Amino acid sequence: MAPELTFTTLEEIDEIYSTLNKTFRSGKTKPIAFRKVQILQLGYLLQDNIERFREALAIDLGRPPLEASFLELDSTISDCKIAYDRVDKWARTEKAPFNIKFAAFRPAIRKEPKGVVLSISPFNYPIWLALGPIIGAIAAGNCVVLKPSELCPAISGLIAELIPKYLDNDVVRVVLGAVPETSKLMEYQWGHVLYTGSGRVAKLIGVAAAKTLSPISLELGGKSPVVIDPKCDFKIAARRILWGKCANAGQTCVAPDYVLVPHSSEDAFVKALKDAHDEFYPSGATTTPDISRIINPAHFHRLKKLLDSTSGTIAFGGQTDESQKFIAPTVVKGVKDEDSLMSEELFGPILPIMPVDDVDAAIAYINAHDHPLALYCFSPDAAFKNKVFDNTQSGSAIANDVMIHCATDGLPFGGIGPSGSGYHTRTFSFDMFTHLRATLDSPGWIDNIIGGRFPPYSPGKLASLKRFRVKLPPRPISANGHVRICNIWHLELGLLNRPFKGLIERRRNTKWLFLLVSLAVVSVGYTRTADVGEWVRWLKGLIKV
Repeated sequence: MAPELTFTTLEEIDEIYSTLNKTFRSGKTKPIAFRKVQILQLGYLLQDNIERFREALAIDLGRPPLEASFLELDSTISDCKIAYDRVDKWARTEKAPFNIKFAAFRPAIRKEPKGVVLSISPFNYPIWLALGPIIGAIAAGNCVVLKPSELCPAISGLIAELIPKYLDNDVVRVVLGAVPETSKLMEYQWGHVLYTGSGRVAKLIGVAAAKTLSPISLELGGKSPVVIDPKCDFKIAARRILWGKCANAGQTCVAPDYVLVPHSSEDAFVKALKDAHDEFYPSGATTTPDISRIINPAHFHRLKKLLDSTSGTIAFGGQTDESQKFIAPTVVKGVKDEDSLMSEELFGPILPIMPVDDVDAAIAYINAHDHPLALYCFSPDAAFKNKVFDNTQSGSAIANDVMIHCATDGLPFGGIGPSGSGYHTRTFSFDMFTHLRATLDSPGWIDNIIGGRFPPYSPGKLASLKRFRVKLPPRPISANGHVRICNIWHLELGLLNRPFKGLIERRRNTKWLFLLVSLAVVSVGYTRTADVGEWVRWLKGLIKV
């Protein structure tokens, strides 16, 4: 039995917001060393209490221990280590790309925290989607308020208990509650808001954030399709798809939601899914300990109603147990567009199989509906995969596997359109909670070059500033429906031997070389030592040394 949560009072929320704002203004979170301590402490929060988290996941979601570790605990600890190792690099001020016109200004991009940020996390991955964004927010130097889901009281209560023991209570705070508490939080102005959940609630969160001009990122999910090439290995595809559909009882925003397969291959693919099912659950799905449970009775009844209303044929599965909030892995074949199972994101272990004429029909169906958070394609053929990905839109485009892109280092996680906006996980979480602040330092002598910008304006000043005007490439000219480049200079170069072409190109720059070299030499006196190397490299490239 899950413990009841003691919700945070509205007065306490006022105090939390005030305290974190004072902390941020004090500059306490700015030093990288401080951030690293907090990130490391968050890693130890998980590692020291890993068995308690496994038990809490079992209470809230019936999560098997292996899934608890593989899907959330291990990956979140890994994210802590990645952030700890890389935050120095992530937070480092970046120089703008070298441009001779602006080099003397020393343009740069400062990586600065946005302030006090809010993360509203969901029930389905109550550790990874709650603590993962905190890692990025802390790494970026922010103060954080976490509002975990009230639907998983064991996990949310454990997080609320442990965070004050491991993290600075003036930097990270937890607010427990439901709609009233969330509504109260959305009355404040935030440096950034991350909401993960349903599109219905996201609209309310978006409206509330707009009232305070708080920037917002949304991770919303949707119906993620799978496109099957009949030439793919059905055994491999079936095992991976069924795993993705059954992990966490299908309660994953990037779980494969439905399968599009050619009519002629539907039965063979369904058989491959049944073989995978029997391999995964040799004693039967109703007795295995390896299947999670639906989060609550309301979600159970929603799924059961959708399943009871389908016009498709249940190929296998279909067993339900209300007392256990259990729905067996279920494959429904012969599903059509207007079917109940295609009316909304399933978020459960039910997999509709929709037969289509060909890949073009599959693409047309996908494009006729909201852009999904993930799009999966199983095929050995690069042309087939490219056709699917090039002609659709989705948060991610994954070939020959499902879900594991979320944990892949270096990839962003986020949707497009109705499936969400913004990106997070690891460096992208840091970026989400970071303000890119433009900066430059203009030397006094630069007015000798661009002094023409100051009034009174005159024809002479206008002429002097024209020297800095960018020259566009030759204008494209349409001829017989094709775009071609017509420019006598290019024609001349095309007739020249390759050795002479480079010489002529360099001679075109000769009239500017003296001015540029002089500018470089003069500016060295006003430039940091680290910039001199960039000037030298640029000059060498100009004269091809």
